[in-house]
Amino acid sequence: MIANLRRHPWKLWTSSAIGVLLALDLGLALFLWQGGREDPAALRADRDRLALQAKLLRADVQRAERIRTSLPKAGKECNDFYHESFLGADTGYSEIESDLGAIARETGVRTTGFRFSREEVKDRGATEIKISATVDADYPSLVRFINGLERSKNFYLLDSLRLTSAATGGIKLAIELHTFFRA
Repeated sequence: MIANLRRHPWKLWTSSAIGVLLALDLGLALFLWQGGREDPAALRADRDRLALQAKLLRADVQRAERIRTSLPKAGKECNDFYHESFLGADTGYSEIESDLGAIARETGVRTTGFRFSREEVKDRGATEIKISATVDADYPSLVRFINGLERSKNFYLLDSLRLTSAATGGIKLAIELHTFFRA
């Protein structure tokens, strides 16, 4: 038989291929037999878990698409805020002093003047302006002053209020706030 196979090499290749296919079939049958031993309830739980995970992933993709479509609008709103809320550096100090003075007069608060310090904000096209002052008034006037800061056309962030002294009928506070100038 071996001599016969040597004379016809295609029979050797065919026999080898059939042997390899039989080995692969045996391996596949073993794999399927082991996979079939899993509990049907466990398979259903895996299927349900995977379905939930797919649903969550689809929701994430939809949320990302909504964010992507809203990015141009958000960018425009940021630019509008930057140009409308931040004062220009050329007239900013006088506008702040005028605005804070007007708020103080309207609310009946006495100030000792405003002190400014500046710090450049790297790569943002803005300068942070820190403002500190001491104000003296009764409690309702101080509340109206803080409300006036919130309602001002200018952008102010109140950092701290510290009680420095309390006279009869009045409160003296050290106020620190900051704003930004466009570069």
